[in-house]
This record gives sequence, structure tokens and C-alpha cells, in this order.
Amino acid sequence: MAKVVISHRLHDDGMAVLEKAGLDVVITNSGEPVDMLPELIDAEGVIIRIGSIDKETMLKCKKLKVIGRPGVGVDNVDVEAATELGIPVVIAPGANTRSVAEHAMAMMFACAKDMVHCDKEMRKGNFAVRSAYKAYELLGKTLGLIGCGHIGGILAQMASAIGMNVIIYDPFVKKEAVEKQGYGYKEDIHDILKEADVVSIHTPLTPQTKNMIGEAELKIMKPTGILINCARGGIVNESALCKALHENWIYSAATDVIVNEPISADDPLFKCDNIIVTPHMAGQTREAASGVATMAAEGVAAIIRGEKWEKVCNPKAYEHPRWNK
Repeated sequence: MAKVVISHRLHDDGMAVLEKAGLDVVITNSGEPVDMLPELIDAEGVIIRIGSIDKETMLKCKKLKVIGRPGVGVDNVDVEAATELGIPVVIAPGANTRSVAEHAMAMMFACAKDMVHCDKEMRKGNFAVRSAYKAYELLGKTLGLIGCGHIGGILAQMASAIGMNVIIYDPFVKKEAVEKQGYGYKEDIHDILKEADVVSIHTPLTPQTKNMIGEAELKIMKPTGILINCARGGIVNESALCKALHENWIYSAATDVIVNEPISADDPLFKCDNIIVTPHMAGQTREAASGVATMAAEGVAAIIRGEKWEKVCNPKAYEHPRWNK
């Protein structure tokens, strides 16, 4: 019986797929390589919800055939090493797209309406907070998207539907395609930061996007501006963001992702009254959790059976000699 190690339990629908495939499943409740290694040594597959896997670990696991990610982010996997070793990295594209877009939209409303802050004040008995007049309408305001893949595209549609203007910065999307949909196209990220009332980030974490939003970028934003990050921790420099919020360079922010997850209760972000922080849950709706878990489990099971599963981020792994025996 082939063995699969899971960092943390999947949604029941994903677990059912693994059970039906007849796999021996071990849950480590940790995604740290050092914690998983004792079980990974003789495993043919691993699924990482939270955690990481590096080349050193892969080299020690001679039977490892596949790495699964219930989502699309693979910054926690050494994909280059996996490809060199002929190990496909299974992803779940599209399964949580709508959920993340809706989460970003909800954050945008919550910030614009000052909901979380007012809730906290109401619990203290401060009914007078209603007269602070900080909340504002989104009608006619401009949403600036940094990255416009599937998630950004859905958010753009929703924002347009409530009467917002949409401008987009994405060097991988053609200007003609953006303008055909009625949105504005910006070749410089600074134009997005200057013009947008709400800036929402939807890019992967790469060496190029790490700390892409720092002090200089935050100072460019409007003092009434809102910054939303439902992409990856590390794209926004958190120290710079704290400074921007404390000194009111921007109106507020909302983030579903941070650099060090899970977040510590004494994290500096929590000392800012004008930020909303959620626990990397944008893609964790019932529908999305089922979808990503099922897709990841199906891919892992298929590859262990010797099938070439299409939904992988590194199809070149199939060029390895181990796939041509």
C-alpha cells in the first residue's frame, strides 16, 4: 500500500478521495520538513497545506513521487529541485478563485465602512463612534489591481458591477485585452498606487514581487487609500505597512496573509487600529476547501498510479528519465 503524508488534514471530500484510492495516509500536523521527515522517508506522496519542502528533504526521500498543494501557491515548495528529480507538483487551479475574490471584496467593504473598528468601539459602549464620519461609499471610486489573473478578473467584474472604476497593472496581460473589458491599463505600478482609492494585490510571491510594496510605494498612495492583500505574505513589507498605518499615510488595510504564519498574538500588525487581519482563510470556504482538497488528492493518487496528471506547476518533471522507463 502506497503511503501519503499530509501536513494537516484535508477537507473530508479530499480525504475520501485518498481513502478510495487505497492509500495509507499519515497526518503529521506539521508542515516543517524536520517534523515530516520521519514519515516522509518511505512515502510516495506528500500533500502540504501549511509548511514547506526543500531539496534536502526530497533527496532523503527516495520513494517520493509527487508533491501536492491544495491551492496554486508553490512558494513553499522548491519546484526547481522537484523538477530536477522528476517529482510533479500538483496544484488546484481555479478551485478557490471565486472564494478569494469574494474575500477581497468583503475586505474592501469592511475597510470602506470602518466596520471592524466600529464594532470594537461599540463593544466598549462608544455609540458616538457613528459620528466619526470615516466611512465612505465605493460608488465612483477606483479599484487598482496589481495582478489580474483569474482572481483579479473576478474582483474586477464585481467592482465594476457596483459602480467602481477599475485600473490594472499586470505585465503579463495585454493592454488590448484589459481595455476590451472596459478597464484602464497602467504600464507602471506607481500609477496604480497614485490613482486608486483601493489597491488590491493578486500576484504570486516571487523574488521580483517580494517586498514589492514598501515605504516608498505606501507613501505614493492616497491618504484615504485602502490596501488589500489576499495573495501572499511578503509581497507587502509589514514593517513599512505598520508605519504607514500608524502615521496615517493611508486610511486602512486588510490582509489575509502574513510572512510568518500562524501569526503571533503580539505581532506589530495587531497594534494598528486601522487594519483587518484574517487567518489565510480567503480560499477556505466550504466550496473552495472541498474543491482544492479533492483536486490535490486526485492528482496525487493519479501520479502514484503512474499517470501523468495535467494540473501540475512543473510539467517538465515528466521529462525526467523516471517517467520514460
